[in-house]
Amino acid sequence: MTSLGAEQIWQTSKEQFISLLEIGEFSNEAHDIHFFAPSFVHYANKFFRSSPNSFPSISVTGSSCALNCKHCSMKVLNTMTAALSQTELFEECKKLKANGAHGCLISGGCNSEGAVPLSNFIKSFGKIKNELGLSLAVHTGLVDFSLANQLKNAGVDSVLIDVIGSDETIKEICNLDLSVSDYEKSLKALHDSQIPFIPHVLVGLHYGQLKGEFEALKLVSKYSPSAVIIIGFMPIHGTPMENVEPPPPVDIIRILVCARLLMPNVPVVLGCMRPKGEHRKQIDILAIKAGVDAIAFPVEEAIELAQSMGLEMTFSSVCCSQIYELLF
Repeated sequence: MTSLGAEQIWQTSKEQFISLLEIGEFSNEAHDIHFFAPSFVHYANKFFRSSPNSFPSISVTGSSCALNCKHCSMKVLNTMTAALSQTELFEECKKLKANGAHGCLISGGCNSEGAVPLSNFIKSFGKIKNELGLSLAVHTGLVDFSLANQLKNAGVDSVLIDVIGSDETIKEICNLDLSVSDYEKSLKALHDSQIPFIPHVLVGLHYGQLKGEFEALKLVSKYSPSAVIIIGFMPIHGTPMENVEPPPPVDIIRILVCARLLMPNVPVVLGCMRPKGEHRKQIDILAIKAGVDAIAFPVEEAIELAQSMGLEMTFSSVCCSQIYELLF
Protein backbone atom coordinates (compact mmCIF):
# COMPACT_ATOMS: atom_id res chain seq x y z
CA MET A 1 0.00 0.00 0.00
CA THR A 2 1.20 3.51 -0.79
CA SER A 3 3.06 5.71 1.67
CA LEU A 4 1.41 8.77 0.14
CA GLY A 5 -1.29 10.59 2.07
CA ALA A 6 -4.80 11.46 0.97
CA GLU A 7 -3.95 15.15 0.51
CA GLN A 8 -1.05 14.21 -1.79
CA ILE A 9 -3.24 11.90 -3.87
CA TRP A 10 -5.95 14.53 -4.08
CA GLN A 11 -3.47 17.04 -5.48
CA THR A 12 -1.73 14.78 -8.01
CA SER A 13 -2.45 15.27 -11.69
CA LYS A 14 -4.75 12.87 -13.51
CA GLU A 15 -1.76 11.42 -15.37
CA GLN A 16 0.24 10.89 -12.18
CA PHE A 17 -2.70 9.24 -10.44
CA ILE A 18 -3.33 6.84 -13.33
CA SER A 19 0.37 5.94 -13.37
CA LEU A 20 0.21 5.13 -9.65
CA LEU A 21 -2.82 2.93 -10.25
CA GLU A 22 -1.16 1.05 -13.09
CA ILE A 23 1.99 0.24 -11.11
CA GLY A 24 -0.11 -1.14 -8.25
CA GLU A 25 0.65 1.63 -5.77
CA PHE A 26 -2.71 1.17 -4.03
CA SER A 27 -3.26 -2.56 -4.40
CA ASN A 28 -3.00 -5.05 -1.59
CA GLU A 29 -2.16 -8.49 -2.90
CA ALA A 30 -3.23 -10.21 0.30
CA HIS A 31 -6.70 -8.77 0.61
CA ASP A 32 -10.02 -10.43 -0.17
CA ILE A 33 -12.66 -8.82 -2.34
CA HIS A 34 -16.39 -9.09 -1.90
CA PHE A 35 -18.95 -8.77 -4.69
CA PHE A 36 -22.58 -7.91 -3.94
CA ALA A 37 -25.72 -8.20 -6.06
CA PRO A 38 -28.85 -7.45 -3.99
CA SER A 39 -32.39 -7.79 -5.31
CA PHE A 40 -32.60 -4.16 -6.47
CA VAL A 41 -31.44 -5.20 -9.96
CA HIS A 42 -31.36 -8.50 -11.84
CA TYR A 43 -27.75 -9.64 -12.10
CA ALA A 44 -26.33 -12.75 -13.73
CA ASN A 45 -23.07 -13.83 -15.33
CA LYS A 46 -20.81 -16.88 -15.41
CA PHE A 47 -19.63 -16.15 -11.87
CA PHE A 48 -22.83 -15.39 -9.98
CA ARG A 49 -26.61 -15.05 -10.28
CA SER A 50 -28.41 -12.86 -7.78
CA SER A 51 -31.46 -13.94 -5.82
CA PRO A 52 -34.65 -12.06 -6.78
CA ASN A 53 -35.81 -11.94 -3.16
CA SER A 54 -32.77 -11.82 -0.90
CA PHE A 55 -32.52 -8.07 -0.19
CA PRO A 56 -35.13 -5.83 -1.89
CA SER A 57 -35.75 -2.13 -1.25
CA ILE A 58 -38.86 -0.56 0.28
CA SER A 59 -39.94 3.09 0.33
CA VAL A 60 -41.97 4.32 3.30
CA THR A 61 -43.03 7.39 1.29
CA GLY A 62 -43.89 5.61 -1.95
CA SER A 63 -42.77 7.81 -4.83
CA SER A 64 -43.10 11.06 -2.84
CA CYS A 65 -40.22 13.34 -1.86
CA ALA A 66 -40.39 16.99 -0.81
CA LEU A 67 -36.96 17.82 -2.24
CA ASN A 68 -37.24 16.71 -5.87
CA CYS A 69 -33.44 16.80 -6.21
CA LYS A 70 -32.18 17.63 -9.68
CA HIS A 71 -30.27 14.38 -10.13
CA CYS A 72 -33.09 12.07 -9.04
CA SER A 73 -36.50 13.77 -9.33
CA MET A 74 -38.02 10.86 -7.36
CA LYS A 75 -37.20 8.39 -10.18
CA VAL A 76 -35.19 6.12 -7.86
CA LEU A 77 -38.17 5.84 -5.49
CA ASN A 78 -40.25 4.41 -8.32
CA THR A 79 -38.00 1.34 -8.39
CA MET A 80 -38.87 0.46 -4.77
CA THR A 81 -41.85 -1.32 -3.24
CA ALA A 82 -44.12 1.14 -1.41
CA ALA A 83 -45.14 0.58 2.23
CA LEU A 84 -46.81 3.71 3.59
CA SER A 85 -47.80 2.52 7.07
CA GLN A 86 -46.45 0.36 9.87
CA THR A 87 -48.93 -2.36 8.97
CA GLU A 88 -48.02 -2.29 5.27
CA LEU A 89 -44.33 -2.41 6.10
CA PHE A 90 -44.65 -5.39 8.42
CA GLU A 91 -46.87 -7.29 5.99
CA GLU A 92 -44.46 -6.65 3.13
CA CYS A 93 -41.54 -7.87 5.26
CA LYS A 94 -43.56 -10.94 6.26
CA LYS A 95 -43.94 -11.76 2.55
CA LEU A 96 -40.23 -11.23 2.03
CA LYS A 97 -39.39 -13.59 4.87
CA ALA A 98 -41.71 -16.25 3.44
CA ASN A 99 -39.93 -15.88 0.09
CA GLY A 100 -36.52 -16.45 1.65
CA ALA A 101 -35.28 -12.88 2.08
CA HIS A 102 -32.25 -12.20 4.25
CA GLY A 103 -33.28 -8.59 4.83
CA CYS A 104 -34.24 -5.37 3.11
CA LEU A 105 -33.29 -1.76 2.57
CA ILE A 106 -35.80 0.69 4.05
CA SER A 107 -35.68 4.06 2.33
CA GLY A 108 -37.98 6.82 1.15
CA GLY A 109 -38.18 10.40 0.03
CA CYS A 110 -37.08 13.25 2.29
CA ASN A 111 -39.08 16.00 3.93
CA SER A 112 -38.11 19.67 3.55
CA GLU A 113 -35.49 19.25 6.29
CA GLY A 114 -33.67 16.53 4.39
CA ALA A 115 -34.82 13.65 6.59
CA VAL A 116 -36.72 10.49 5.62
CA PRO A 117 -39.83 10.49 7.88
CA LEU A 118 -39.14 7.35 9.91
CA SER A 119 -40.51 8.15 13.38
CA ASN A 120 -43.85 6.46 12.75
CA PHE A 121 -42.10 3.24 11.69
CA ILE A 122 -39.91 2.63 14.74
CA LYS A 123 -42.33 0.14 16.32
CA SER A 124 -42.61 -1.80 13.08
CA PHE A 125 -38.81 -1.98 12.82
CA GLY A 126 -38.72 -3.58 16.25
CA LYS A 127 -41.50 -5.98 15.33
CA ILE A 128 -39.74 -6.98 12.11
CA LYS A 129 -36.53 -7.68 14.00
CA ASN A 130 -38.20 -9.56 16.88
CA GLU A 131 -40.73 -11.61 14.92
CA LEU A 132 -39.12 -12.03 11.51
CA GLY A 133 -35.40 -11.69 12.18
CA LEU A 134 -34.75 -9.83 8.92
CA SER A 135 -31.65 -7.69 8.54
CA LEU A 136 -32.66 -4.02 8.25
CA ALA A 137 -30.55 -1.37 6.55
CA VAL A 138 -32.28 2.00 6.89
CA HIS A 139 -31.58 5.06 4.77
CA THR A 140 -32.34 8.01 7.03
CA GLY A 141 -31.35 11.22 5.33
CA LEU A 142 -30.37 13.73 8.00
CA VAL A 143 -30.90 12.42 11.52
CA ASP A 144 -30.73 13.66 15.11
CA PHE A 145 -29.55 11.71 18.16
CA SER A 146 -33.08 10.90 19.33
CA LEU A 147 -33.99 9.15 16.08
CA ALA A 148 -30.58 7.47 15.80
CA ASN A 149 -31.00 6.09 19.32
CA GLN A 150 -34.55 4.90 18.57
CA LEU A 151 -33.30 3.07 15.49
CA LYS A 152 -30.58 1.38 17.52
CA ASN A 153 -33.00 0.36 20.28
CA ALA A 154 -35.41 -1.03 17.68
CA GLY A 155 -32.65 -3.38 16.51
CA VAL A 156 -31.97 -1.77 13.13
CA ASP A 157 -28.76 -3.33 11.81
CA SER A 158 -27.32 -0.31 10.02
CA VAL A 159 -28.03 3.23 8.89
CA LEU A 160 -27.16 4.51 5.42
CA ILE A 161 -26.64 8.25 5.00
CA ASP A 162 -25.56 10.36 2.03
CA VAL A 163 -22.93 12.95 2.95
CA ILE A 164 -22.36 16.10 0.88
CA GLY A 165 -19.32 18.30 1.42
CA SER A 166 -20.38 21.44 -0.48
CA ASP A 167 -22.91 24.02 0.70
CA GLU A 168 -23.47 25.04 -2.90
CA THR A 169 -24.31 21.47 -3.96
CA ILE A 170 -26.69 21.03 -1.03
CA LYS A 171 -28.65 24.11 -2.11
CA GLU A 172 -28.30 23.91 -5.90
CA ILE A 173 -28.77 20.18 -6.51
CA CYS A 174 -30.69 18.96 -3.46
CA ASN A 175 -32.90 22.04 -3.00
CA LEU A 176 -32.08 22.15 0.72
CA ASP A 177 -31.57 25.32 2.76
CA LEU A 178 -28.94 23.60 4.88
CA SER A 179 -25.15 23.37 5.09
CA VAL A 180 -22.34 20.87 5.47
CA SER A 181 -22.49 21.41 9.23
CA ASP A 182 -25.94 19.78 9.27
CA TYR A 183 -24.45 16.64 7.76
CA GLU A 184 -21.75 16.67 10.41
CA LYS A 185 -24.40 16.87 13.13
CA SER A 186 -26.04 13.77 11.66
CA LEU A 187 -22.74 11.89 11.58
CA LYS A 188 -22.09 12.81 15.20
CA ALA A 189 -25.59 11.72 16.21
CA LEU A 190 -25.09 8.32 14.58
CA HIS A 191 -21.64 7.93 16.10
CA ASP A 192 -22.90 8.86 19.57
CA SER A 193 -25.82 6.41 19.32
CA GLN A 194 -23.33 3.60 18.54
CA ILE A 195 -25.47 2.24 15.74
CA PRO A 196 -23.48 0.91 12.75
CA PHE A 197 -23.65 3.53 10.01
CA ILE A 198 -22.40 3.58 6.45
CA PRO A 199 -21.95 7.00 4.79
CA HIS A 200 -22.29 7.27 1.01
CA VAL A 201 -20.34 9.87 -0.97
CA LEU A 202 -21.72 10.57 -4.44
CA VAL A 203 -18.95 11.63 -6.81
CA GLY A 204 -19.96 14.18 -9.44
CA LEU A 205 -23.24 15.19 -7.83
CA HIS A 206 -22.59 18.82 -8.80
CA TYR A 207 -23.37 18.51 -12.51
CA GLY A 208 -20.76 15.78 -12.96
CA GLN A 209 -17.95 17.87 -11.47
CA LEU A 210 -15.90 17.28 -8.32
CA LYS A 211 -17.12 19.66 -5.65
CA GLY A 212 -16.96 18.84 -1.95
CA GLU A 213 -16.35 15.08 -2.20
CA PHE A 214 -12.94 15.23 -0.52
CA GLU A 215 -14.35 17.49 2.19
CA ALA A 216 -17.16 14.97 2.72
CA LEU A 217 -14.60 12.19 3.20
CA LYS A 218 -12.64 14.23 5.73
CA LEU A 219 -15.87 14.86 7.62
CA VAL A 220 -16.82 11.18 7.60
CA SER A 221 -13.34 10.15 8.79
CA LYS A 222 -13.90 11.99 12.09
CA TYR A 223 -16.75 9.71 13.17
CA SER A 224 -15.60 6.07 12.83
CA PRO A 225 -18.10 4.75 10.26
CA SER A 226 -18.68 1.01 9.88
CA ALA A 227 -17.90 1.25 6.14
CA VAL A 228 -17.80 3.92 3.44
CA ILE A 229 -19.52 3.56 0.08
CA ILE A 230 -18.38 5.55 -2.94
CA ILE A 231 -20.95 6.00 -5.69
CA GLY A 232 -20.90 7.97 -8.93
CA PHE A 233 -23.42 10.31 -10.52
CA MET A 234 -25.30 8.64 -13.35
CA PRO A 235 -27.72 10.56 -15.57
CA ILE A 236 -31.31 9.39 -15.04
CA HIS A 237 -33.84 9.83 -17.85
CA GLY A 238 -36.57 12.31 -17.02
CA THR A 239 -34.55 14.38 -14.55
CA PRO A 240 -33.15 17.91 -15.02
CA MET A 241 -29.67 16.33 -15.13
CA GLU A 242 -30.42 13.58 -17.66
CA ASN A 243 -28.02 15.11 -20.20
CA VAL A 244 -25.20 15.88 -17.76
CA GLU A 245 -21.95 14.05 -18.48
CA PRO A 246 -21.02 11.72 -15.60
CA PRO A 247 -17.66 12.20 -13.89
CA PRO A 248 -14.65 10.49 -15.51
CA PRO A 249 -13.89 7.06 -14.00
CA VAL A 250 -10.58 8.37 -12.65
CA ASP A 251 -12.42 10.97 -10.53
CA ILE A 252 -14.52 8.28 -8.87
CA ILE A 253 -11.47 6.12 -8.20
CA ARG A 254 -9.46 9.04 -6.83
CA ILE A 255 -12.17 9.61 -4.22
CA LEU A 256 -12.20 5.88 -3.47
CA VAL A 257 -8.44 5.86 -2.91
CA CYS A 258 -8.63 8.96 -0.72
CA ALA A 259 -11.31 7.24 1.38
CA ARG A 260 -8.96 4.31 1.95
CA LEU A 261 -6.07 6.56 2.89
CA LEU A 262 -8.14 8.66 5.28
CA MET A 263 -9.75 5.57 6.86
CA PRO A 264 -7.30 2.65 6.49
CA ASN A 265 -9.22 0.39 8.87
CA VAL A 266 -12.67 1.02 7.37
CA PRO A 267 -14.07 -1.10 4.48
CA VAL A 268 -14.31 0.95 1.29
CA VAL A 269 -16.96 -0.11 -1.21
CA LEU A 270 -17.83 0.85 -4.78
CA GLY A 271 -21.62 1.06 -4.50
CA CYS A 272 -24.42 0.27 -6.91
CA MET A 273 -25.06 3.79 -8.26
CA ARG A 274 -22.56 4.56 -11.00
CA PRO A 275 -22.67 5.11 -14.78
CA LYS A 276 -23.39 2.17 -17.05
CA GLY A 277 -21.78 0.73 -20.15
CA GLU A 278 -18.12 1.32 -20.97
CA HIS A 279 -17.93 3.93 -18.22
CA ARG A 280 -18.83 1.33 -15.59
CA LYS A 281 -16.37 -1.18 -17.02
CA GLN A 282 -13.52 1.32 -16.65
CA ILE A 283 -14.61 2.27 -13.12
CA ASP A 284 -14.81 -1.32 -11.93
CA ILE A 285 -11.46 -2.36 -13.39
CA LEU A 286 -9.74 0.67 -11.86
CA ALA A 287 -11.44 -0.06 -8.52
CA ILE A 288 -9.87 -3.53 -8.47
CA LYS A 289 -6.46 -1.95 -9.17
CA ALA A 290 -7.12 0.55 -6.38
CA GLY A 291 -7.57 -2.24 -3.82
CA VAL A 292 -11.27 -1.70 -3.16
CA ASP A 293 -12.80 -4.02 -0.54
CA ALA A 294 -16.10 -4.61 -2.36
CA ILE A 295 -18.09 -3.80 -5.48
CA ALA A 296 -21.85 -3.91 -6.00
CA PHE A 297 -22.98 -5.40 -9.33
CA PRO A 298 -19.43 -5.72 -10.74
CA VAL A 299 -18.88 -6.10 -14.46
CA GLU A 300 -17.55 -9.49 -15.51
CA GLU A 301 -14.21 -8.04 -16.63
CA ALA A 302 -13.53 -6.72 -13.12
CA ILE A 303 -14.22 -10.14 -11.60
CA GLU A 304 -11.86 -11.71 -14.12
CA LEU A 305 -9.18 -9.18 -13.18
CA ALA A 306 -9.60 -9.96 -9.48
CA GLN A 307 -9.35 -13.65 -10.29
CA SER A 308 -6.17 -13.14 -12.34
CA MET A 309 -4.64 -11.21 -9.42
CA GLY A 310 -5.26 -14.17 -7.13
CA LEU A 311 -7.69 -12.32 -4.87
CA GLU A 312 -9.98 -14.37 -2.69
CA MET A 313 -13.51 -13.60 -3.93
CA THR A 314 -16.91 -13.91 -2.27
CA PHE A 315 -20.35 -13.26 -3.75
CA SER A 316 -23.49 -12.23 -1.88
CA SER A 317 -27.09 -11.24 -2.66
CA VAL A 318 -27.37 -8.74 0.21
CA CYS A 319 -26.81 -4.98 0.15
CA CYS A 320 -23.14 -3.98 -0.09
CA SER A 321 -23.57 -1.83 3.02
CA GLN A 322 -23.60 -5.06 5.00
CA ILE A 323 -19.90 -5.60 4.35
CA TYR A 324 -19.13 -4.55 7.92
CA GLU A 325 -20.82 -7.77 9.10
CA LEU A 326 -18.35 -9.79 7.02
CA LEU A 327 -15.23 -7.99 8.15
CA PHE A 328 -15.89 -7.37 11.85
